[in-house]
Amino acid sequence: MIRVSQKRRSFVGMMAAVVIAVAVIDQVFKQIMLSILTEGEPMNVIGGWFRFYLLFNPGAAFSMGGEGNTWLFTTIQLAFVLGVAIAAPRMRDKWQAIGLAMIAGGALGNLIDRLFREPGFWFGHVVDYISVGRFAVFNLADASITCGVVVFVIAMFFEEREKGAADARES
Repeated sequence: MIRVSQKRRSFVGMMAAVVIAVAVIDQVFKQIMLSILTEGEPMNVIGGWFRFYLLFNPGAAFSMGGEGNTWLFTTIQLAFVLGVAIAAPRMRDKWQAIGLAMIAGGALGNLIDRLFREPGFWFGHVVDYISVGRFAVFNLADASITCGVVVFVIAMFFEEREKGAADARES
């Protein structure tokens, strides 16, 4: 007979791999963009609609304000990454785990910038370089955070739906 504790699956390793992969890929692309772009000069990829446009963001994701609160964003990102590390052993849904890991990986990618880029530790500016249409400029870390939120919310929806169906079968 299999015990319930043996049936439970841990996603810690997978989550750690996703977090690290996202952060590393983000940092690699930032270095590439720093080497080929000049700040403020767009490089059109698909006409003027999709372009690379280098800027250094002291504020919130997608370059949407908050320039005076760099320290706060750094603190939030660090807290989130640590929170996901603490929560990882308790994750029981694969897709929720993937979603959280994508968010944490993006947060870690941007946290690295905030800790180690100019103007200095804890106040560093995030390297942004993707510009689509008239939308704000962002990076792969921001995209991973956004996609991770979508994956997590959809997974939560399906979990609730499955719980509701299980409850209906039991009654």
